Amino acid sequence: RAVVGNGGGWSGKDTLFVVAGWQHPYVNIFKHVKVEDWRRSAKEGDVAAYMDKTLRCSVFRIRAPVPANGYILVPKNSNRSLELIGRYFYLLFRPMPGKYFVVHLDVAAEEGQVVRISFSNMFKDFKSTATWLQFPFLCGAAKDSVYESTAKTARQGKIHVYACLLGPAPTSVRWTCLMLDLQYILSLYLNRCYSHLKTIKLCANMAVKNMFTSDLVLDPGELSPMPREMSFPAPKGGSWHDLYDYIKYGYLTRESNMNHLFPHTRFYPFIVNPPLTWFDFYNIIQEEVLWKATQKNQIYCDLCQCGCKLLPDPILKLNRIIGFGGGTTKYALWTKSGDAVVYPCHAIIVSMKISSNQQRFFIGHTDKVSALAFNGNTTLLASAQTGNHSVVRVWNYQKGNCLAMFRIHAHSLSSLNFSYSGGVLCGVGKDSHNKTMVVVWNTLNVSRGGEVTVLAKAHTDVDIHTMKVASFDDTRMVSCGHDNIRLWRVRNGTLRSCPVNLGEYHSLDLTDVAFEEGNFSNQFASSRSGHIFEIDYSRVVIRNVRRLLPAQQQHMGSREKRTFNTGPGIAINSISVSSSFCVTGSEDGFLRLWPLDFSAVFLEAEHEGPVSLVSVSSDNLQVLAATSTGNLGFLDVRSRGYNTLMRSHTDTVLGFSVDGVRRHLTTASSDGTVRIWNMDSLHQLYDFVSEDSPCSVAFHPSEQVFSCGFSSGIIRVFDISSAKLLAEHNQHRGEVVGLAFSPDGEFMYSAGSQGILALYNSSEEDYNVIRVLCNVVARGGEHAPDALAVSRDSRCLAFVGPSEHIVTIADARSLDELLHIDVSILDIKSPRLDSALKVCFSLASINHLLVATSANKILWVSTETGRLLREMSNVHKHQCSSLAVSEDGRFLLTAGQNTVKVWDYNMHPTTGVCLNQMFIGHSQPICQVSFTPDQLGVVSVGDAIFLWHFLALPDYSSVDIQPKAEVSGGQLSSGMPRQTAPLPASPPSQPGSINNLLDQAELKEKRPVRPDCYSHFIARFKASTLDQAAVTPQPGEECIKLKAVIGYNGNGRGNMVWSPDLGVFAYSCGSVVVVEDLHTGCQRHLQGHSDEISCLAVSNDAQTVASASGGNNGSRSTICIWDVQNGNCKNTISHHKGAVQSLAFSRDDRFFLSIGDFTDPEVALWSSKTYQLLSNVRMSGPIHGAAFSPSAASQLACVGSHGVYFCLIHTHGLEVDLKVERVKAPAEISDAEQTALCYHKESFLFTATNGGHVGVWNINTQRCLMIWEADEGEIGVLLCRGNRLLTGSNTRWLRLWEVGAVQTVKPRENVCSVDRTTVVLEQEIMLDGTMVSAAFDNTMDMGIVGTTAGTLWYISWSDNRSIRLVSGHKTKVNGVVFSSDESHFATCSEDGSVRVWSTPSNELVVQFQVLNQACCCVCWSPSATKDDACVAAGYSDGTLRIFRLSSSEMEMKLHPHHVAVTAIQYSANGQVILSGGKNGLVAVSSRVNGATTRVIKDHKGVQITTIQCVKEECKPFGLEGNEMWLAASSDRRVSVWAVDWLKDKCDLLDWLTFPAPDDSPPPSLAAFCPADPDLVVYTGYGVEKELLFYSLTKKQIIKKISLPHWATCFGLSSKSQLIAVGSQERVLKVIKSSSGRFQDFLQHSDSLQMCHFSPSGTLLFTVAFNEILLWEVRGL
Repeated sequence: RAVVGNGGGWSGKDTLFVVAGWQHPYVNIFKHVKVEDWRRSAKEGDVAAYMDKTLRCSVFRIRAPVPANGYILVPKNSNRSLELIGRYFYLLFRPMPGKYFVVHLDVAAEEGQVVRISFSNMFKDFKSTATWLQFPFLCGAAKDSVYESTAKTARQGKIHVYACLLGPAPTSVRWTCLMLDLQYILSLYLNRCYSHLKTIKLCANMAVKNMFTSDLVLDPGELSPMPREMSFPAPKGGSWHDLYDYIKYGYLTRESNMNHLFPHTRFYPFIVNPPLTWFDFYNIIQEEVLWKATQKNQIYCDLCQCGCKLLPDPILKLNRIIGFGGGTTKYALWTKSGDAVVYPCHAIIVSMKISSNQQRFFIGHTDKVSALAFNGNTTLLASAQTGNHSVVRVWNYQKGNCLAMFRIHAHSLSSLNFSYSGGVLCGVGKDSHNKTMVVVWNTLNVSRGGEVTVLAKAHTDVDIHTMKVASFDDTRMVSCGHDNIRLWRVRNGTLRSCPVNLGEYHSLDLTDVAFEEGNFSNQFASSRSGHIFEIDYSRVVIRNVRRLLPAQQQHMGSREKRTFNTGPGIAINSISVSSSFCVTGSEDGFLRLWPLDFSAVFLEAEHEGPVSLVSVSSDNLQVLAATSTGNLGFLDVRSRGYNTLMRSHTDTVLGFSVDGVRRHLTTASSDGTVRIWNMDSLHQLYDFVSEDSPCSVAFHPSEQVFSCGFSSGIIRVFDISSAKLLAEHNQHRGEVVGLAFSPDGEFMYSAGSQGILALYNSSEEDYNVIRVLCNVVARGGEHAPDALAVSRDSRCLAFVGPSEHIVTIADARSLDELLHIDVSILDIKSPRLDSALKVCFSLASINHLLVATSANKILWVSTETGRLLREMSNVHKHQCSSLAVSEDGRFLLTAGQNTVKVWDYNMHPTTGVCLNQMFIGHSQPICQVSFTPDQLGVVSVGDAIFLWHFLALPDYSSVDIQPKAEVSGGQLSSGMPRQTAPLPASPPSQPGSINNLLDQAELKEKRPVRPDCYSHFIARFKASTLDQAAVTPQPGEECIKLKAVIGYNGNGRGNMVWSPDLGVFAYSCGSVVVVEDLHTGCQRHLQGHSDEISCLAVSNDAQTVASASGGNNGSRSTICIWDVQNGNCKNTISHHKGAVQSLAFSRDDRFFLSIGDFTDPEVALWSSKTYQLLSNVRMSGPIHGAAFSPSAASQLACVGSHGVYFCLIHTHGLEVDLKVERVKAPAEISDAEQTALCYHKESFLFTATNGGHVGVWNINTQRCLMIWEADEGEIGVLLCRGNRLLTGSNTRWLRLWEVGAVQTVKPRENVCSVDRTTVVLEQEIMLDGTMVSAAFDNTMDMGIVGTTAGTLWYISWSDNRSIRLVSGHKTKVNGVVFSSDESHFATCSEDGSVRVWSTPSNELVVQFQVLNQACCCVCWSPSATKDDACVAAGYSDGTLRIFRLSSSEMEMKLHPHHVAVTAIQYSANGQVILSGGKNGLVAVSSRVNGATTRVIKDHKGVQITTIQCVKEECKPFGLEGNEMWLAASSDRRVSVWAVDWLKDKCDLLDWLTFPAPDDSPPPSLAAFCPADPDLVVYTGYGVEKELLFYSLTKKQIIKKISLPHWATCFGLSSKSQLIAVGSQERVLKVIKSSSGRFQDFLQHSDSLQMCHFSPSGTLLFTVAFNEILLWEVRGL
């Protein structure tokens, strides 16, 4: 054999150059590298040669206390490679008795992947990742020794002592020849092709004779004898196998041939169909073959060589992934061509074409990807993963293969950046001491197969957020972090840095750096405070500092009420700079484009969450943006259009369901959302957000309907096409663990974690409950989300229950039990009871039920007899979490931990095993997996949504086709072509059957679809219903009077009116119309609606206001006509079946117009005198707006989905007829929704679209003359006064146009696109939300605009001012509380804001905003002076924040909880803060230093609902203390405590437990009686609905007050003995506790969630969702 190279040795610097021929028949590795010279090999620790008496030759002994401290390494430099291509690796060694050893082999695959194969007697079980395989090794012992006898006994199945055999080598351990088939190992475990052996590391403790590689299978003394230098000596006449062990792993033939050819050899094949123990499955490389008593299933064969292979191979191909982020949302990259985007999705890197959404994947990371980087021409891609030992990979981007993989000894690598040339890569992470570590690698030769070496490394205490390599010099870098910007340079193998002097800005948190394109000396850095630093790189100085402030501060003349605008600037997370502009991404959700001097914003895009990344493409035409909420998209700078590339769940995806007809996918996630996706485009179609956490979802098999089960036990059924809630049921006590429809669509089933099973009639729209059974489903949530299985013929329902050991099969139409199967008795030899986890039906024709069990088995059970047909063990490494059978019954799909397996449903006829293929990709456990209905794909969910191509074509020839029911008059397609044409047939005639089907089809076609525009009103979803039996008091006898309404309903449309000449100003909030005097701020309230008001209208003489609201329980909507002067309701009319979209009065106030929403698009014309219906016309599609002509009272127009409608009122005596003519929009805007309209003088009509275009129509000819793009988004507000036109849109821009020149436009044959000389943009203002209502004076100089943020703005165009008139919360209000002197009150909301208001003006004083967190509770400090007044708030992340009002700043942030804070209260003396969490822990925190001084765990495990403190001497109760406080939890328990905080005393005074049935309860609430703190008032779920008065001294309940409804909140007044109680039925009940008298009030449009009296008892706050009502208390 000859070695080709320099001097017959090493060739080149990094690798050993070899030719395949010289390596045949084998390579003696020790001889090849001359190991004794230690030039090409390395040793560490006690490594020495000695003469072994058994082998009679010199061997090496490796000893060390720890195996890693002593080793032999070949080759010496681990960056080099042996390049040994032999398939089989032989090791001749002997473990040292009583010691551990480890062997590492680094093997290269043809794809460039390097895999480490390790085996050791230290390993307890088998472990595998994409880059590392660990095999346990069981050491052999001398023949007839006790150890060997024990092993034999274990093999024979007599005793289970496998675990005892692991560990240190026995005393009589023998010399062993180990053979590893490297090709087999890589192919089997990682599906990769073996290339060559790179390095070998033999670690202590062992003796080793030699190592070899070869392509031959050699055996001592057998058919292929070993060469002398590879063998051990055997005495004459003796048996070699009596003295030594020979272990083969991987080379497999038929079992009979193995025993015949190699009778003494120990084989360790992979157990293909293993009814074996966990030990058998993992411990593959062992000294002995682990036999099983039943030999029938013990077929050891090489599947590839025998042809026993599941085809096609592979059977799955990853097609699409829905998801972004997981480990980070701060990295997404443009390719140089700008046609693709590269981003991480958990452990996979995705490259997506932006034109087609086509994806390709880079798979190899074993944990979540934390950083990405491209070189300048985007040929090299670098990626890093999280974890204690971060791994960096370098990829060839075009080919998709991994060029290099190397580790950085850091527990988190957060930043990567390539130099432009790709020759240098820098990374930033944390070392073991949590110090920042910066590493710079040389990657110059990586694309040519060279190794990656470390150029320099540095450890520093400086915080580094990001680091980038300068584009003009590969040795220079720049970084930024908390209070630092540093410039770095690599010189002579060292990495040095110098800081930029920040001066007065030294304490800022720097977030990102960027170089100006074309001006390399100019560098920008961003900060969370809004500062932008411009740095001179060459001089290392700050050139300029700018601060970006919120938009409202740009109006210097604004008289806006004080808000948080005086606080910090725009928190910038990312910055990107091109040659002409700069882009910033900020915490407020905006992407903004600035000129390089940052003088003004010339383009911006708002996102749903904080923007975590911005990146300008290389051609400067597109800007990529990512958000921390998992959204990815890009802004086209030229067209100003925004394209969303990917949306994603932000937490684990729990379950899914597929609509096979429309190819829609619905998913439920732990992030609290239910989303519907298009499986072809990956676009998110709908997003359902709920305060309740969704658990499981199910699509109806034919209709566009899906149901969702929640953790509270509620089940809701939604109609997607109409966005309508069809039904809501609350049959379950715990979370919903299973939800399913029968395949014929007739029934729906649900199962709960508390054992309840429910059956619903899904053929009716209201989904009536048919039957409910208790304690039939196994309790617990481990069976979610697919705890129920329905047979294909819709006859049987299967589930686990009533215990975990029983599987029940029930009649699917009645829930009557048919069969019980006890899985715990099916395996009588098992030492523990088996339990069922999942169930799944196979084809109806073969009557199979598949059961996955906790023993990692799948059982095939007969659905007729319950008999066990067959079983399969060791299905996955961990328990099976989901299983499904294909439609044709040929394949089985299983999920376990992070892997998906596809199995042949039937056993192989030759081997008797089930063939399978395994697929990886998920980085977290898979929650559910299933075939798509057409069997062309597979969906798996967990960390993200994986869509796979299923490459095995369906075969329905063997399927017993069952007759399917007709659905809505048509047969559903399976998605597969028919094999034969259907023959004509005449079914038996049934009376009326054809007409019924036609009627059903017609109804389905006419089912309304929600239009694609925001300007159409959609009522906020409410789970509450109004109690019709409630009786309100007579006028003048009310004990409380509505004094003020806080806020404006931004969900309404056109629900604000203003008559500037007559001074009438009205708007709606909930179900109340507020008429406010703009000069004094006094309010009058028009109360008559019971539901949310959608729109308002005011007559031209301003004497009448009309308001409309939706009806209750399917009743028609209500329109109230109000007299403005006296506030009386003149008339009430009801006509429209759905909500009312728009109201309008004619110019002469003779006529009144009302328009129904998309569910009932009807235009109704009424008389304004009698309010009798004059005429009504049903339109062809949804109508979004209507307007009367200002010049002709008989003319009006409407706009909607199908175009523009010109209407004319014809009067014939007493009869009135409304003539309507529909005109289609021009081709340029024909696909758009016509969303708004207004008249321009006499002859023209303006219309707007959801695409941002405005059209000009000639009324006489009914033709569109021209169009222009007035906005980037949908225009919902359109007003015209004179020659000035106002547009308001969902981009938040309010624009004023000069349109006088449109009168000169002449009619043309084609519609012309207007130039900017015809219409001129005069002014524009950005507001805080989408515009939904507007009213201006006749000159358009001033007006009022309402937004979806719940704000009403006063707009003055003359001085470009915007003043906030009315402000409210947009989301749910969680807290409202008065200050002790009643001069202020504070509110908090789900949007993370705390607002402080002044009384009695009710004006907003200051707002404190925390992003990405919900504020759950708020309280005032008991301060005596205004300067000391503070507000404390608890948040969903477990933090408390204290805000000082005098400075309008946050004074302190505490973090006493790890879960959401649900209750908070200052102690009576103000020294400590008590806070309760969702987990039941109560923390006592110091007001002075913020330290948590005490944690009370008595309520642990359930949510704290109430905490209250009072100043009261505790001696009468027998305890020391000057205060008392109580805590109530949701399990109906109340604890009362006596405390003296100065003495650190806190003693339990009393513990109250209120009995109740085990059910889903309303909240448990408690409070001290203000007049007598000895009394504790309690309400909660119990036997009766009541208020209980408990005496602390008497230790008993002394009084009860019955209630008609369960209380959701209550408040106690300090005077008049009044109690305010709120309920789910929208009733506010005020009770006098002494007499029991009460009054009911119905002013809220949703269930009440808060009642709070002022300290003096003269005022009362009530809250329902975001409606805040302030009442004046008169007494009862």
